[in-house]
Amino acid sequence: MRLPGRIVAITGGAMGIGRATAQLFAEEGATVALADVEIDGADAVVKEIVGRGGRALAAGVDVGDAGQVQAFVDRVVAEYGRLDVMFANAGIAHSARFLEHPEAQWDRVLRVNLTGVFLCCQAAARQMVKQGGGRIITTASINGFRGVENLVGYNVAKAGVIELTKTMAVELAQHGIAVNAIAPAQIDTRLTRTLPEEARRRRTERIPMGRFGEVEEVARAALFLASDDASYVTGHTLAVDGGYLAGGLWSRPPRG
Repeated sequence: MRLPGRIVAITGGAMGIGRATAQLFAEEGATVALADVEIDGADAVVKEIVGRGGRALAAGVDVGDAGQVQAFVDRVVAEYGRLDVMFANAGIAHSARFLEHPEAQWDRVLRVNLTGVFLCCQAAARQMVKQGGGRIITTASINGFRGVENLVGYNVAKAGVIELTKTMAVELAQHGIAVNAIAPAQIDTRLTRTLPEEARRRRTERIPMGRFGEVEEVARAALFLASDDASYVTGHTLAVDGGYLAGGLWSRPPRG
């Protein structure tokens, strides 16, 4: 086991990357605390983990609300005595052309995807300073490096997460806290499965490996960053993207 006895908080833990990471971390010996606005989904993940002999809890949390975030961290510490890893993973998206993008949706996306990450990491870091160290992992995106069309709020938020991660890494290293980000490309989730077939095809053509990633592949990257294998890694953004960022304007040639 790579995370024996570790106490891990995961936001957005009800589905997708958060769910896969919670399950993997539990298999690796961690106790996981899941925060999500979809509490029923988080409860279902907890039942799966407990059913396999693991330890877990779920909490309904709006990550954009500082009071709810602090209450979640306080509950984890009260329950288990410490917090070793924070995986600030919760996120949402809204698609619209820049010229028609509603201000309300801009505010909502940044509130969850950037302010929410800030609040979760800050609350976790304050606890980690008290206990002498820890790990923080954020979920960024390849959109933080590229101006992907029709996703201006999401792109800006994820670029902000990358810079937030670097700043936290620099300021928190003296306290024994390592901070890193994961930048997934197209991952096969409930959200991407709703894309029209033509949109999926166009996106796949931009990925040198020729496929969408799996949530388990992102979870394994998070496991590396949370484990002792990454003991000298901080301030880094790890792209889990099938070569998308390396490919530039590369387009996958047709088969046959």
